[in-house]
Amino acid sequence: MVSPLVRNNSTFLLLEILRLTIDAGDMCGVLDIVKHFFSDTVERIEKPEARVADLDLKGISDQAVIYLAKVVVSNPYCIPIPLGEIRYVLKSAGSGIAGGTIFDTGSLKGNGDTLLYVEIDVSFKMLETLVKDILVDWDIDYELEIKLIVDLPIVCVSPK
Repeated sequence: MVSPLVRNNSTFLLLEILRLTIDAGDMCGVLDIVKHFFSDTVERIEKPEARVADLDLKGISDQAVIYLAKVVVSNPYCIPIPLGEIRYVLKSAGSGIAGGTIFDTGSLKGNGDTLLYVEIDVSFKMLETLVKDILVDWDIDYELEIKLIVDLPIVCVSPK
């Protein structure tokens, strides 16, 4: 006999539904059930969140203006998450003016915030886009799109 604790477990429920579906001979139904179970489970898993804390002018070189973005990433897991790379695109007035990839960026602290520094070089040629944006409304509207590529370990999720 199955204990009441196991009976309330969503994995047990999935296995019981699969057993009934397989007994009925409907393999397509089995695949649909498994697909929906895992997609629902993945949707409920907490994910790291990032926000741009600051974007400063770092300096000027002979070919570009250099900005420094400070990005705060919150990791809800109790273990550190290794970062594979950071991909970024800086846009102004809807046009991409700089972008790139940073490799070997360390890891995100477990149960906490990690401050990442993203150095962005905007070539003098692309500054024309910024000047056009300034002339429209006398400020710079920018969007910094950052994608964190992580090496996520297997996470076991148990129902609460």
